[in-house]
Amino acid sequence: MSDVLSAPMVVEFPFTRSLGPVQSAFLTGLRARTVLGVRTTAGTVLVPPVEYDPETAAELRDLVEVAATGTVTTWAWNPAPRRGQPLDTPFAWVLVRLDGADTALLHALDAPGPDAVRTGLRVRVRWAAERTGAITDIACFEAYEGEPYGGEPTYRQAVPHSGEFTGDAVTGVVAPARLDYTYTPGRAQTAYLAALAERRAVGERCPRCRKVYVPPRGACPTCGVATTEQVEVGPRGTVTTFCVVNIKAKNLDIEVPYVYAHIALDGADLALHGRIGGIPYDQVRMGLRVEPVWTEDGRHPDHYRPTGEPDADYDTYKELL
Repeated sequence: MSDVLSAPMVVEFPFTRSLGPVQSAFLTGLRARTVLGVRTTAGTVLVPPVEYDPETAAELRDLVEVAATGTVTTWAWNPAPRRGQPLDTPFAWVLVRLDGADTALLHALDAPGPDAVRTGLRVRVRWAAERTGAITDIACFEAYEGEPYGGEPTYRQAVPHSGEFTGDAVTGVVAPARLDYTYTPGRAQTAYLAALAERRAVGERCPRCRKVYVPPRGACPTCGVATTEQVEVGPRGTVTTFCVVNIKAKNLDIEVPYVYAHIALDGADLALHGRIGGIPYDQVRMGLRVEPVWTEDGRHPDHYRPTGEPDADYDTYKELL
């Protein structure tokens, strides 16, 4: 058998959320180069601000302005920045307690090296040249050699909820979520993928319960024993259950609505996932007999289409729903 496969994988999606009055004011303030916190019932100032007191759960609305200067409370050096991080050169992740605040804000510190970073370092905000009402309006922090803060700040005063800043308030944000990782399918699924490249579907049989699992896991999920006996199944199968997809995914060239189904290949005791094509979405049904339509490179099924056979009897797949 060939070496076990591995490949870089990416999971990415945009996360959209609306903002309440506190978060809206905070991000609208950043756009105007102003940092806002919120005062709790005990008189402490939280930055970033939250809508409810973390100790009493009381609703918080008393917004206060704090300084754009502060002190590093703790830090960690990042020698190899990743895609989408604040800086593309090595930097430090820092917790900064801004002057006038009682809690620390997590952000990046632009520094020439780890020797230039320490707890207690005085820093200030470096504002982004173009600001849109997001945490990235703070481009990063940088070392600051100005006079240390001392005394009650004049900026630690309540500010209006609205009308303080020019332009429309920020009421929502779209934050891209992305996870980069390397996936190794293991011995069993490597053999499964190699067989798909030959337009074959291969599972593994449990030596105890005799069930055939496709795709194979390398062990029986029911009995917990290793599986090594390979069994070729399909290529045809039966739709056991399905859903209609009405939301178009980014970068996916498939028109909605379309159907994604669980398909029990002939000879398998576990249904796999596959898209159904070659039939109107509202004609897909449980028991529909289907066969694979391979991608142009022939490495895996692109989708499954009806075979034209009579629908399978419910009793033949009821245990595979």
